[in-house]
Amino acid sequence: MPELPEVEVTRLGIAGPWTGAIVRDVRLGKPLRWPLGVEPQRLVGLQGESPWRRGKYLWLPLRQPTRDVTAGGLLIHLGMSGTLQVLPEGTPAGPHDHVDVLTDRGLLRLHDPRRFGAAVWGASLDDGPVAKLLAGLGVEPFSADWTAERLRQGLQGRRVAIKQALLAGDIVVGVGNIYASEVLFRAGIHPRTPAHRVGPARCQRLVDEVRTVLGEAVRLGGSTLRDFRDASGQSGHFQLTTRVYDREGQPCLSCGTVIRRIVQGQRSTWLCPRCQRP
Repeated sequence: MPELPEVEVTRLGIAGPWTGAIVRDVRLGKPLRWPLGVEPQRLVGLQGESPWRRGKYLWLPLRQPTRDVTAGGLLIHLGMSGTLQVLPEGTPAGPHDHVDVLTDRGLLRLHDPRRFGAAVWGASLDDGPVAKLLAGLGVEPFSADWTAERLRQGLQGRRVAIKQALLAGDIVVGVGNIYASEVLFRAGIHPRTPAHRVGPARCQRLVDEVRTVLGEAVRLGGSTLRDFRDASGQSGHFQLTTRVYDREGQPCLSCGTVIRRIVQGQRSTWLCPRCQRP
């Protein structure tokens, strides 16, 4: 957490305030995983362009307004507990507020109690540390490239469980732990099924359900288990609609069988042993 839906909800929330805004000041708090990579005052006077998401990363492009040329951008990662919010100018910073970008439209603040998040400057998406952080990411689940054939090719030769393959992020991005459990339930696939044994028909079901589940999560504002809030400070509600996630011991909503919890790769997985077949 946060996963793709929460990052997409954040992108939608900051798009209006960020696009066209002029940076007036940048202030840094306690250091995060990686340094900013540029003197903060070099961003002053630049103008925000429409934010973009790649997997769980946000790219906040900036341009030189007087010359109308792209100057670079900030690559943001929310870590395990981060939020990126738009706040009124003058909102006091706390000990877990690590990056403040003050613009003529308000204050954009990266808050992260665990400090696993990041804000990294790059001259472009192909530049230095930004390019390295984005390298190796799988296909976007809402793109036309996310197909059953592409999934099938990615699973060939993989003997790990299908849930681990979905979580890895090098086949498809954004299917985090909550969403993987929900996707596999809806597709009727046991999470311990070896990835290479998932055939064409089940690959198509997975492609469809990944899109459906992540789309529903975005519409519901993401999932708030503990920390996540959107750009305006509101909680997500997808966790209130899950069919198997965190429902151990409760009856399956489809068949009434008791939902089980198993552990895979040190992470919990929830499933219906009747509805989901190996």
